[in-house]
Order: sequence, then structure tokens, then C-alpha cells
Amino acid sequence: MKYSTSPTPSRSNSSLLGGPSRTTSPLPPPANYRNDCMSATNKSYKYLRRFVKFDQMDFEFAMWQMLYLFIAPKKVYRNVNYRKQTKSQFARDDPAFLVLLVACLCVTSIGFAWVLSLGIGQSILFMLYVVFVDCILCGMVVATLLWFVTNRYLRDHNADTDIEWGYAFDVHLNAFFPPLILLHFIQLFFYHPLISHDWFVSTFIGNSIWLAALSYYIYITFLGYNVVPNLKNTRIILVTLPLLFVFYIVTLIIHWNLSVSLMYFYHYRVL
Repeated sequence: MKYSTSPTPSRSNSSLLGGPSRTTSPLPPPANYRNDCMSATNKSYKYLRRFVKFDQMDFEFAMWQMLYLFIAPKKVYRNVNYRKQTKSQFARDDPAFLVLLVACLCVTSIGFAWVLSLGIGQSILFMLYVVFVDCILCGMVVATLLWFVTNRYLRDHNADTDIEWGYAFDVHLNAFFPPLILLHFIQLFFYHPLISHDWFVSTFIGNSIWLAALSYYIYITFLGYNVVPNLKNTRIILVTLPLLFVFYIVTLIIHWNLSVSLMYFYHYRVL
């Protein structure tokens, strides 16, 4: 028996973005799909409003993303284009990832405060610095810079849409998580017994952790922009990887222990 109507045809990314698509979804658009995007103000208001609605946050999916940022970062970005199709935006509309990231920062800051022998007041100040300056403020600066560069120089100007600032900030948050765990958690277990000494092996281990952390940040940032269909030449972001490796070799030659320098910086910032 044939039905009188057929299912709604799926929309490809090219029809939504005004350009060729790298990936398409076989699913049809939802019933409440809107071809016109909300304003940036409305998107920001909707995002911030959900901060107080924990029951509407998908923490399970956010934890899945955090896990796969370590073991398979590409999988985290597979649903980006589908989100653009269904919700008319690349950026997350669920703050669960940011909430969990801030929670991780608070927990690891306690460990850092213990390693640095900080008092209670200094520990609280250190935590505020890490969350609001190191993660959020610096992240906003980096996101703004990459948002400007990608829209100005990497975007296909035949496409109808540009990269949202919120998505650029999302990419930063994704890229920030692995360095956070490496530098603010794993490193703490090796700092006093090994990394803090004036040995070459101490410098090698400490700086190698830094190399891994910054490589994660660069690679995940590249993945975040590479999946966007209307961007081109995104591989230029990976040019910073060989430069990073050269810097790493130089630090080993001059015996500059980056981990010790980080500890000194954190300690004297809260005095």
C-alpha cells in the first residue's frame, strides 16, 4: 500500500549554508525548523537562561564529549553540521559542557593550591583567577581573534552565513579541556617528586607534558574549524605545530622548565 504523502526530504548542508557541504544528514528537518537564524542576542539569552536549569542540561552527553576529546576528538564534531540544520547554529545551546569544565577547574585548583601551599584565601583567589581569567577571559580573547580571522580570511564569501562567535568560544572550551587535565591534574602527581628538581629529566618530562597539552589544543582547534563547510584552508592552523615543536627543543637546550615557571607564576599571582 502506498501512502498519499511522502516523508519530508532531508535538507543538505549546502542548501542551508549556501555552499558545498562536507557532511550531510539523512534525517529530515524537524517540524519546528526555521530557516531564519535567531539574533546573537537571543541566542546568548537562551544559552545563559539555561544555566539555572540543571534539569534541562545533558550532562551525560557533555561527559561523553570530554572523554572523546582525549581518545577520538573527531567524533565530538560529527554533530556540528546537524546542529546547524536543526537549530540554525553551530554553537552549543546547552551549557552543560561549560558547567562541567568549571567544576573540573575548581577541583583541580584545590590540588594546585595544595601543591603551592596556599592558604584558604589565596586558594579561593587562585580558583577565581583560573576560572574567570585563564579559562573564560583568555578564551574570549582567543575566540574573538579566531572568529575574526576565520570570517575575514578563511570563509568562503559565496556562502550566506559566517562563523558565530559562540561557536568559536565552544571550540576554545573543547580545546581547553585536555590541557586542563594534563597540566592541572596529571602533572601535579609528578611535580614534587620529579618535575620540580633541577635535572634534565625533570625539564624533559615537564616540558613534554606542555608539548602534549598545547598540541591537543591546536589540533582540536583545527578540527573545530575544519568541519565547518564554508571555511577553506583551515589546515593553516596546523602550521603552529612544527613551530611549537621547535620551541620545545629550544626549551630543552636552554634547560627552561616550563612547569616550574608556571608554578612560580601561579604562586606569585595570588600573593
